[in-house]
Amino acid sequence: MIEETSERTVIRAPQTAQETGVSSNLLEDLIVKILFLQGEMSLHDLTRHSGLSFAVVHELFDRLRKEQFVEVKGMVGLAYRTALTDRGRARALELLSLNQYAGVAPVSLQDYTRRVRAQTVSKADVHPAQLLEAFSNLVIDSRVLERLGAAAVSGTSILLYGPAGTGKTSIAEVLPSVYGDAVWIPHAVEVTGQIVTLYDPGLHERVDEALPHDSDARWVLCRRPRVMVGGELTIEMLDLHFDPIGKLYSAPVQMKANNGVLIVDDFGRQLVRPEALLNRWIVPLDRGIDFLNLSGGKKFEIPFDLFVAFASNLEPAQLGDEAFLRRIPNKIKIDYLGCDQFHEIFRRVCPKFGLIYDAEVVDHVIDLLTRTYNEPLRSCQPRDLARQISWKARYQGYSPTFDLESASEACRNYYDYAAGALADISSLQIQEKTPATRSHIEEAAFRRKEGFDPI
Repeated sequence: MIEETSERTVIRAPQTAQETGVSSNLLEDLIVKILFLQGEMSLHDLTRHSGLSFAVVHELFDRLRKEQFVEVKGMVGLAYRTALTDRGRARALELLSLNQYAGVAPVSLQDYTRRVRAQTVSKADVHPAQLLEAFSNLVIDSRVLERLGAAAVSGTSILLYGPAGTGKTSIAEVLPSVYGDAVWIPHAVEVTGQIVTLYDPGLHERVDEALPHDSDARWVLCRRPRVMVGGELTIEMLDLHFDPIGKLYSAPVQMKANNGVLIVDDFGRQLVRPEALLNRWIVPLDRGIDFLNLSGGKKFEIPFDLFVAFASNLEPAQLGDEAFLRRIPNKIKIDYLGCDQFHEIFRRVCPKFGLIYDAEVVDHVIDLLTRTYNEPLRSCQPRDLARQISWKARYQGYSPTFDLESASEACRNYYDYAAGALADISSLQIQEKTPATRSHIEEAAFRRKEGFDPI
């Protein structure tokens, strides 16, 4: 039962086995397996372990007792303490040979579908203030930020593309934090008698707040999910994974990401061809539903309610045809930086590595990158160069210093592979720049004085 409170929607615990939406036989079998694996337990212990209400556990206990699968071993307060009989242990061994799941009771597929639809990501509130706060640690053009906000509101999909090192992955990783609310995720879902485990503490962030004592413990209140996959993504990861030992299923990545964000990093670099992945996602992206297969061949439908963020170094035309690209309504190119943005990133990065920001040194770095090494300015470079300086200082045993010499050496280490036959930069070149270099730095300093909005 679902109830609206002043703070959020609360799912009240069913008070009868019928209200759970799951067959009583499955729940009885679950109690038998729990008692076999845990040993003698009180009904309160069974309530905590199964996630069912005390009323439902007592109802199941009465049935199992009549069938002589369990017996009373004593009392704990006003609650029975129970254990399996010999017949119950024999039944447990039989059940465990079919399915070893003995965790929190599952919810029905119908209830899961209804709940996902009710907390759809496409209706999550996203406002400019939330976006500014979420991306406050990144330097992003205000026009790009505005487009990211519109994409997040859509709750559909986005393609972030552009050259390597321009911050596409960083932007994609921040997108989930734009959503400030929470959603309910079940421990497991029952599908025609089969168990599909869903809640994953390694992926889902549980909300640390007190819930009403009568809330349904089969559901976990979590931040909207953030699931990230990269080059390891395969077609098999998009379907149910069957554990031949436990004889149960675990949900695929898109099901674990429902009501949240699925980030596909380095799209186009997976072992499987991008066309195969795109074909697999055409229907889900277009219709908001997906189909999964049980090992026996039975197919069932689940909601596909997630914001899919693709990040790729490839041009859109290299990733798929027009039919697929049309189903990704938001496409944003993340390009190289201007000098002012490059300065702002350095200004933020330096303190993290114990360095003192120096505009003249940054101008020198810009000159080396763009003129000496013929490299465009990328958002990853300030952090990577600061690391180079920090690593050497730690190795040599002195405090890192952000000066012309250390910056030059960091650039040389970082782009040595691209330098070709470049001569070493002498101390004279560091201290006495050529007129062309001075002109370049003076121009950059002038642009910086004009000011800019880093967000």
